[in-house]
Amino acid sequence: MNSVLDNSLVGFALLASAWYAATKLGPRSLRQSVLKGLSRLFAQAPTFLSLRRISERLDAAAASKAQGACGGCDNCGSEQTPAPQAGAENSAAAEVRVPVAKIGRRADAGNRGG
Repeated sequence: MNSVLDNSLVGFALLASAWYAATKLGPRSLRQSVLKGLSRLFAQAPTFLSLRRISERLDAAAASKAQGACGGCDNCGSEQTPAPQAGAENSAAAEVRVPVAKIGRRADAGNRGG
């Protein structure tokens, strides 16, 4: 009996891992289609299971637009960077300078004393 439980738990862990990889690493449209399918499945469930609200939330999540790779505006790489203007004052303002004296050194792991 324990081997059946062990095998089912390992199988569930592998299934969950595959599910996560498919939804997070797969195409963006895959997530929307899976959410839409789950929404339809939960909507057809019997009413005593009370899955109507979950179905509505999944439907709303499926209707939202897939975000870009950073989770932001979804126009990564499409914006053009402004051309740098000629002049020393503009290039100096864009450059960050840190004095050498302000840069701290990391302590070596072997030089802890003792």
